[in-house]
Amino acid sequence: MRILYIDIDTLRPDHLGCYGYHRQTSPNIDAIARRAGVFENVHASDVPCLPSRTALLTGRFGIHNGVVNHGGTDADPVIDGASREFWSRLHRESLPSQLKNGGAPFSFAKEQTRTVSISSFAQRHSAFHWYAGFDEAYNVGKYGLETADEVYALARDWLQRHARQDHWFLHVHMWDPHTPYRAPISFGEPFAEEPLPAWYTQEVRAEHWQQCGPHSARESYGFTPNPKMAAIFPRQPQEIPNMAAARQMFDGYDCGVLMADKYVGQLMNLLAELNVDDETVVIIGSDHGENLGEMNVYGDHQTADQITTRIPMIMKWPGLVEGGRFQAKHYHIDMFATLLELAGKSVPDSWDGQSFAESLREGRDVGREELVLSQGAWACQRGVRYADWLYLRTAHDAYHLWPDEMLFDLSNDPHQQVNLVREQPEALHLGRDKLDTWHADMLVDAARGRDPHKNVMAEGGPYHVRGKLPAYLDRLRASDRSHLADQLAEKYGL
Repeated sequence: MRILYIDIDTLRPDHLGCYGYHRQTSPNIDAIARRAGVFENVHASDVPCLPSRTALLTGRFGIHNGVVNHGGTDADPVIDGASREFWSRLHRESLPSQLKNGGAPFSFAKEQTRTVSISSFAQRHSAFHWYAGFDEAYNVGKYGLETADEVYALARDWLQRHARQDHWFLHVHMWDPHTPYRAPISFGEPFAEEPLPAWYTQEVRAEHWQQCGPHSARESYGFTPNPKMAAIFPRQPQEIPNMAAARQMFDGYDCGVLMADKYVGQLMNLLAELNVDDETVVIIGSDHGENLGEMNVYGDHQTADQITTRIPMIMKWPGLVEGGRFQAKHYHIDMFATLLELAGKSVPDSWDGQSFAESLREGRDVGREELVLSQGAWACQRGVRYADWLYLRTAHDAYHLWPDEMLFDLSNDPHQQVNLVREQPEALHLGRDKLDTWHADMLVDAARGRDPHKNVMAEGGPYHVRGKLPAYLDRLRASDRSHLADQLAEKYGL
């Protein structure tokens, strides 16, 4: 069995043609989707980058594997301690180890799957646990600032040498939609004549301009503008004072998607040239999405909401999944538990990911009733997706002054502009109950003995905002937003 997993960082599904986007950002991905299963409601259980890929590697939620943040205690997975065997649990139960030989680190089985990752993720995030179970690892060496052509060069070399062999899993990780938007000048402005998404209006932009928070309309590159980065990455706006700047953001992101899509096409062409395209499982996914104005977050992934946690998932499995659209709700770790079972491998009992291989084989669209989602690197927040609702509970608002509770009707408000906490008490109480029940169930074997979100708060808050408030209050007061500075100072005891 040959499996190619194309992992496009920060890719939100609704900016792909096969998920309904009006711009031509993804002709090659769309072509794959026409002969693949397209999963509409897959969410990363934990976001952003480091928590998401750690969950993917371990098959376990962040509350169990210990990784919910980008710094501090909960940026590293929990270790075995006194119970550690010669081979650690992380090694034995990781996704690549299960794919290789069912979790037996030393095996003489004749048909072992060779596991390979082409990614700078471990280097960028000091996440060297990512390599647990991979036989080979390749890295462009640019800490996630590489472009898809550089990644493709490594993938092309490996495939030319090994693609005709049996039993391999190749992970190819492209970063192009991630900030800073870095599509080459040669791309020009392919979307200059294309309208912006209809939901984003001048009224929305103007309202955001009066608000606050890192990566908000007035600070869309963090807490302050960064002229040096603006000169290096001209597609990345530093603030959104008008609709021209908003266009720059949308166009910059979409060019990143188009750049990645170009090299998806190159990978598919290469498989065809090597005569293995009809025998290779192809999966296209991501670690998280990207807020492009939603929740007044511009070009970042700070929330446990629909926009940051929902990811594309496209699976072409010759002879099994060659078409269809699936609406059921799944975690990304469910998709890879399903991959294991479809590949004839075992899913460890400790995994939180649940396989739905049986229903997929039978053509049934079956998933979870609700999904609980975690963010701990910018905000400290959990969300619950159930029916058409999204419920958000926030312990730390990343200095955006979000309410502690939010409720959105995604069927009518997919970009989360109207908080219905007061108008929909029944849906609100249901969301609260679902989150409380999940939390009580998960705490039984929580990493390090307690909820990692409590550790995040005890250590000074999420990594990316820790210690940043005093200077940001000065910026707010210097930019005619003293009333917001006063609210933040009162909320956070300054």
